[in-house]
Amino acid sequence: MNGRYYGWLVGSMLALGAGFGASLLLGPITLPWSTLVHAATNKLDADAIILREVRLPRALLALVIGSGLGMAGAALQALLRNPLAEPGLIGISSGSALGAIVAFYSGLSAQFALGLPLGGLLGALAATLILYRLASERVGTTGLILAGVALNSLAGAAIVLALNLAPNPYAAYEIFFWLMGALTDRIFVHLVLAGPLIATGVGLLASVAPRLEALALGEDTASSLGVDLAQVRRRVILGTALAVGPGVAVAGAIGFVGLVVPHLLRPWVSHRPRLLLPASALGGGALLLAADTIARSVLLNGELKLGVITAFIGAPLFLRLALKLESDRR
Repeated sequence: MNGRYYGWLVGSMLALGAGFGASLLLGPITLPWSTLVHAATNKLDADAIILREVRLPRALLALVIGSGLGMAGAALQALLRNPLAEPGLIGISSGSALGAIVAFYSGLSAQFALGLPLGGLLGALAATLILYRLASERVGTTGLILAGVALNSLAGAAIVLALNLAPNPYAAYEIFFWLMGALTDRIFVHLVLAGPLIATGVGLLASVAPRLEALALGEDTASSLGVDLAQVRRRVILGTALAVGPGVAVAGAIGFVGLVVPHLLRPWVSHRPRLLLPASALGGGALLLAADTIARSVLLNGELKLGVITAFIGAPLFLRLALKLESDRR
């Protein structure tokens, strides 16, 4: 299995590199391959400027955000032992979205460019603190799921209230379109803001993977093997918040990546978290890179929202998975 797994990793990294190059060159204006050489050698013609200043930060953000979403989904499915679990289930994505909308309403986003993502980070932090406190008090897995559902409902109600109270239709449209998720007009500043936090979250989730393998045997068995379940929950919650919250803060809500990627990879990689989590990080980055390339290449006079592309990919798989689980219970 190890030889096959490492071979798969090498092949996936090569495919990811090819996808990254395609993301840099494809779009409303298709750039020639020579543009990559020009950009690397500081030959700043018009095409090289487009690549370096517009498409490169966007592609890097897609790669980083997708990696965080993919690994967080795999970790949550292992922790909750629920194949339908995904980062939005525990309320961190909704909390981040609500924080960004509060920044929009308070005028913080109008005062300086990073107001919106900073508000999203604060919202993710607030949701994380609530869940972290519950995990510290040794609330069970079911309690965490119920708390996440409650946070999602509360944040969703607050977002709908914000849309209802929007001072004008244009403000409501801006909120609505931001919630659909996109990487339009993202620059290196957004990458610097979100990248280190997401990388920290990915590293934290990777470090807890061996304990998640023990948890797959059941909570009682894991406890008998010396696994501190409360500590595992806290680390997964904190890692998920860092891996997901900053991405939502800078790009809006992007759904289904954390749900889809682990299920697509399990038949090819393994069900073991130690192997599946790193593979899901690669798969999530590749999926979001492909989705973003499609989003900006389909329309001639604009681009689709990134969340729309991932929903079209993820929703049918979610329905198929739910039906399969129901048939397996019968």
